[in-house]
Amino acid sequence: MDKLLITGGGPLAGEIRVSGSKNAALPILAATLLSSEPVMIRNLPHLHDITTMIALLRSMGTELIVDENLGVEINGSTTTKTTAPYELVKTMRASILVLGPLLAHFGHARVSFPGGCAIGSRPVDQHLRGLEAMGAIIDVDAGYITATAPEGGLRGAHVLFDMVTVGGTENVLMAAALAKGRTVLENAAREPEIVDLANCLIAMGAKISGHGSATIIIDGVERLHGCTYSVMPDRIEAGTYLVAAAATRGSIRLRGIGPETLEAVLVKLVEAGAKVESGENWITLDMEGRRPKAVNIKTVPYPGFPTDMQAQFTAMNAVADGVSHVTETIFENRLIQTHEMNRMGAKISIEGNTAMITGTERLKAAPVMASDLRASASLVIAGLVADGDTLVDRIYHIDRGYECIEEKFLALGATIRRVAN
Repeated sequence: MDKLLITGGGPLAGEIRVSGSKNAALPILAATLLSSEPVMIRNLPHLHDITTMIALLRSMGTELIVDENLGVEINGSTTTKTTAPYELVKTMRASILVLGPLLAHFGHARVSFPGGCAIGSRPVDQHLRGLEAMGAIIDVDAGYITATAPEGGLRGAHVLFDMVTVGGTENVLMAAALAKGRTVLENAAREPEIVDLANCLIAMGAKISGHGSATIIIDGVERLHGCTYSVMPDRIEAGTYLVAAAATRGSIRLRGIGPETLEAVLVKLVEAGAKVESGENWITLDMEGRRPKAVNIKTVPYPGFPTDMQAQFTAMNAVADGVSHVTETIFENRLIQTHEMNRMGAKISIEGNTAMITGTERLKAAPVMASDLRASASLVIAGLVADGDTLVDRIYHIDRGYECIEEKFLALGATIRRVAN
């Protein structure tokens, strides 16, 4: 198992291009199962989760052609199996997103309960309730979800989610695209990745409105056609590099990303003392050599502060000037990385779902172990601001969500390399 060896000390400085969004690409890949014609998806990031989703589609007999730039042409109509096996689903929670498309297009789906990061309970009951509202018959047995569409196919329904759920919104949205009649999703997730999925479905011929708001309206169509679609840039990757530059008192220019999906993050970075400028597809951040100021964070669904950026800001706050409170309201285990940061000299205490952080000038290098994807990124940031050599273990989490992370940090002047176990 590989590790990352990081020598901290200097500020990051330079320019990098933001990769395509993992969290948008995965549901979009699943959505191609809805089409009766080939769909070309571009700007896919080179990530383990993407190759896992491609392998999952192939395991169901779906024909795929991958080009040299990891653009993928997928012919969903060639799918011969409607079972997503445990061996693939166990490694990636987003595998559950094939449930709605398989059910809507083929009338049947059998999907193993998903795995993924150990950041807390993420039940799929909202997914299942939405599909049941459209007439699906759901059975859960031996670790598998089996769903069968009623005679004549899924039908439009009014679905009120008990809680904001990104995956649930995506699954029901995709299923509704081929349902008979109108489906209205209330209390729907508003994330930019939901908007990207809806825009891809619209390019395939779906009739959708309200995406980006809490109410999404879908008028089902008989069939979806092919298209070429480019995945949006990864706002979480962009935010991670911005925070890393702020924590190291550096400066950075990001290409291929606009500010509109990062507003909550940019507001907090300005509050931390960063000079931030942006244009249509670029963002710059400059700390002008200053130590960041401590900022309070509370994670909430979009458009509020994203849970996927909490760990990175916790790392920045560990070396910031002042005392901060970071409250995690989405996942109960997402403050677990603070224990590893304390091993590096951070001053963090936990009460319930809130971390109280007293910033210190520098951290001290230590071997640390990542527990999930974003915790991995936060420990890399901690290593960049620590004196000495930090060894980050279990970086397979990083490879699930960050494309070429060591190459990009090297381009920013970091001293970082991958080492064998």
